[in-house]
Parts: sequence; structure tokens; C-alpha cells
Amino acid sequence: MKKDIKKVVLAYSGGLDTSIILKWLMETYDCEVVAYVADLGQGEELEEARQKGLDTGACQVIVDDLKEEFVRDYVFPAFRAGAVYETQYLLGTSLARPVIAKGQVAAARQTGADSVSHGATGKGNDQVRFELGYQALAPDLAIIAPWREWDMNSREALVAYAKKNGIPVPVTKAKPYSSDRNLLHISFEGGVLEDPWAAPPEDMFVLSVSPQNAPDHPEELTLEFHKGDPVAIDGEKLSPANLLARLNQLGGKHGIGRVDMVENRYVGMKSRGVYETPGGTIMRAAHLALETLCLDREVLRIRDGLLPHYSELIYYGYWFSPEMTMLQGMMDKAQEPVCGEVRLQLYKGNITVLGRRSPHSLYRPDIATFEADTVYDQSDATGFIRLNGLRLRIRHALDQAKKG
Repeated sequence: MKKDIKKVVLAYSGGLDTSIILKWLMETYDCEVVAYVADLGQGEELEEARQKGLDTGACQVIVDDLKEEFVRDYVFPAFRAGAVYETQYLLGTSLARPVIAKGQVAAARQTGADSVSHGATGKGNDQVRFELGYQALAPDLAIIAPWREWDMNSREALVAYAKKNGIPVPVTKAKPYSSDRNLLHISFEGGVLEDPWAAPPEDMFVLSVSPQNAPDHPEELTLEFHKGDPVAIDGEKLSPANLLARLNQLGGKHGIGRVDMVENRYVGMKSRGVYETPGGTIMRAAHLALETLCLDREVLRIRDGLLPHYSELIYYGYWFSPEMTMLQGMMDKAQEPVCGEVRLQLYKGNITVLGRRSPHSLYRPDIATFEADTVYDQSDATGFIRLNGLRLRIRHALDQAKKG
């Protein structure tokens, strides 16, 4: 028995799948559907998506510019913490889902909707991310996950449904993979990429040139940080979204930010993903370099120990959880002294740190020098080493006694 649904806010992209879902929701639940289009910098024609949503039957289409909010309130906090999933993935899609969910909930309140819906399949991570976000922000709203309800289980079935309902089907040759894009990255999976032995086709990439085809001359830039966030490129102050867009252009030009990995999905299976994250890769390299000057050794050790769990919380969809709030507060406190500049060189897929400086630097040349100094008495190291070696000497004595 179907729930009594009156109005649904659907996370809508204008693509074939979500257009089919829009029509299916209207047909299955006999309800109104608000198409919610979140602009995260995906580079698509949003007016075209708005018109397609109306043509497909949406009672209203909301196009929401979330680019600045996405980078300021989701990307930057994650990068302050140094988030990376399974040592490689910079969490571009994972960070986009909670901001979309939050926008959908706001749209539901604005339009008087009683339900929210998404286009994520029953095999992936996104269904978890969307729905945990809905439950954290608005547990009173009903959640509809069409891929877990309908009986369409192939592209042929989807195309047949689209044609039957007058939904335009692209006439161009289908891409042999799926992709998802925002200001932080573009991801590719499925299709030809399901064979982990097969190299990704070069014509697949969007944000970056091949390192082999990148300029033959390196390019330098200086990235300025304040409390762990990048704020300026070569002295020019930029908003979060504009700064990331500029870094994407610079990194893509030099073939930076490509990752090809097999990752562990939260639902229990492995999947192969290919990612382009040019600007984020530059940000991360510069941030790590500046932290070497500004972060205390033990603070850095504790942060790095918590990092796998922090990154998993984002990947698994727990952005709005109490444990995430706690960890983010700790990460942000640690980042207060991370201010200064990092000078980088970009060249054929590589990032080289040329220099770093900070008003909060803990690096002391007068102490670290190999020349004469008046601060560090090298003879003090004798007692330090003997104390740290005490347990090793005790263990050796015990082993010798056992040999008797």
C-alpha cells in the first residue's frame, strides 16, 4: 500500500534518470513534484534543466545557487581537517550530498511538501548520504527512493518508460560510464571502467589535460591561507567558490588531480572510481606544506590518528551527526595557527612545494641549525636517549635470562 503523499521535492538534474523519476513519482503517488536543482558548479545549462523539469510535469522548479555555500561550509571544513578516503579520494561527491539534502529540506519547508526523493540507486553510497541527511534535518518528511521501489532494472526499461511518457531521450551515443560533477571534482564510474585492468579512455576526462600534453614549462603560484582555509592566489583575494574555480583551471591546465582507484563502498562492495580533482589536489598539497610549519607535533599526530574516522564519516554520509560536529570543532581549533603562504610549482601532473612561510611558524632556524648555537645543549640528548632506551635494555636482559 502506497503512502499518502501530497507533494515531493526531488533532487533533480535534468538528466534522463531524474526526469523519469519525476514522471514516475507523479504517476505512482498521484502527487505534485517540485524539481530541486542544486547548482554546485556542475557547468550544465541550468535554464535548460528548469525548462525540462516544467515540461516533464513538475509543479515548480527551484534552481538553487549553492556554489559558495558548498565550498565555504563543506569543502573547506573537510580540507581544514585533511580529509581523504582510503588515502586517495578527496570526497567530491560525498561532500556534495549533504548540501543538496539541506537545500531539499529547505525547499520542502518553503513549498509545503511532505516528502523528499533522490535518484540514487540501491547499490551505491549516495542513497545513504541523502537519506541520513534528510533524517538528521527533517525526520518528519517521508523519503521516496524510486530505484528501490520500481521494477525497471535496465537502461532499456528506462528508455522505454521515457518514450512512453514523452520524455526526451538523448540521441547522441551514450557515454560508456556515468559521471557526477561539481566545483570540487568530477567522478566517473561504471561501464568501461568496471574492468579494473582497463585504462580509462583519454577522451573521458573533462577538467584536466593528460600530463603528457600539459605545457612544457612549469608554472608557479602562491596560495595564502588563514586558519586553514585558502583565501588568495598570488595576492588576489577570492571568494571560496571563485578560488576553487581558479585552482581547477590552473591544475587542469597542467594535468593535475587525476586519481584511479578501487574503493570500498559503505554498502559492502568494491567499486572502481576515476576522479579529476585539480583544484582540490593543489589545495591539499599547499595545506599539508603549511601545516609542517604551524602545527605542534602532538596535535598533528592526534589529528592524523582521527583522520581515517573523520573521512569515513563524510564518505558514509554522517555529515550532520553529533560525532562529526565534535570532530569538526577539534579540527577547526587545531587549524587556528595555520596561516601563511605556500609557493608551488605545477608541471605535468606534479605539484612541487618551493617554499612556505607563516607568522605562526614553529620552525626555529636558530635551534635546528647544524652550526653553533646557544639554545640547544647537545649533551642533553645523552640522558634523553638512555631514558627512551630503558625499556629496550630491560627487554634484552629478560631475553638473556630466559636463554639462561
